[in-house]
Amino acid sequence: MSVHLQREIEKIKRSVLSLCAIVEDQVQMAVRALLERDEQMARAVAHRDAEIDQREVEIEEECLKTLALHQPVAVDLRLIISALKINGVLEHIGDLAVNITNKTLGLLDEPTIEIPFDLAGMSEKTQLMLRDSLDSLVNMDAELAADVVRRDDEVDRMKHDNRVLIESMIAENPSRTVPLLRLMAVSRNLERIADGATSIAQDVIYMIEARIVRHREVY
Repeated sequence: MSVHLQREIEKIKRSVLSLCAIVEDQVQMAVRALLERDEQMARAVAHRDAEIDQREVEIEEECLKTLALHQPVAVDLRLIISALKINGVLEHIGDLAVNITNKTLGLLDEPTIEIPFDLAGMSEKTQLMLRDSLDSLVNMDAELAADVVRRDDEVDRMKHDNRVLIESMIAENPSRTVPLLRLMAVSRNLERIADGATSIAQDVIYMIEARIVRHREVY
């Protein structure tokens, strides 16, 4: 690897890891804002989304410039391709955090409703998946990444159970339809954040082992 290519790759790594930290913080704040009914925190999450969008564009430009100028191969090429994909996933997770805050702001305009499912438990599992996927990236740990992929089914089951529960509650009490649908949307967004964490973990495995695991079981 040339010195110039090494410098560009290190710069890309730093940029991606910086974006990782911001996005992880956004998800944590979005969930806290809902659980604590904190309007100011919810609005802070929404306001910060523009910074994530700008960083995503800058990282993409860095990656494309490096590909064009240095034409990397083998592990360097896999790293830059993975960085491009992870960059897009992180921006999407940032959008999902904003979606959660939008639902929170809607709920704050309505009479308080008890959350009928284990939102704290689901969010904890989702945030741990995100944290571990980012740790697997930082430490280049394929084993941890594979563990994140395996955990995705559990969050999927929770989302399904939440949907069934909320649909039955709406049938019993249609007057609560709007706030219950907002909570269902929060559950769906958390599940999509878990999907994003899984996608990052799959890209880490590809980066390290040159294995594509999106369409197969990970052992």
